[in-house]
Amino acid sequence: MSRRPSAVWPVWFVLLGAAALMSLPLPDSLALVRPALATMAVIYWTMMWPARFGLAAAWLVGLTLDVLQGDILGQHALALTVIAYITLRFHLQIRIFPLWQLTGAVFALLALEAFIHFWIDGVAGNPPAGPGRWTQVLAGGILWPVVMAIMDRVRERLERRDPSFG
Repeated sequence: MSRRPSAVWPVWFVLLGAAALMSLPLPDSLALVRPALATMAVIYWTMMWPARFGLAAAWLVGLTLDVLQGDILGQHALALTVIAYITLRFHLQIRIFPLWQLTGAVFALLALEAFIHFWIDGVAGNPPAGPGRWTQVLAGGILWPVVMAIMDRVRERLERRDPSFG
């Protein structure tokens, strides 16, 4: 039985686009509330398609973020891999949560990612990032329903085009 390869390039486009949006320079007032779009995209795709997007995808997106932002090489890769692992571990439970509980779970994952970055900065001897790191967690938690709705549309179109995705 031959199966044609599934076209996953739209998902990679979303993941790398989110990483690119995280790297765009913004004024200081807007940079404080920039949500962690790459992390939210990794959480979503790891939760919805765990067989196709998991630890390796999270690591690649994190490495891309490290290169684009000029941070310590591996900082985002480690954080996103830990977040993807926890999401993979509990994806069957959290994907059936109602939206308010799912938003709370994503908020907790975003807070964990911020704590991992805080820890890495401490180990590396970098000064603390200040309140900006934590306001991004709050902004990501607030915007999660909108981000999820957008990515649901992408996923539904891909599943309609190729039923093997579901």
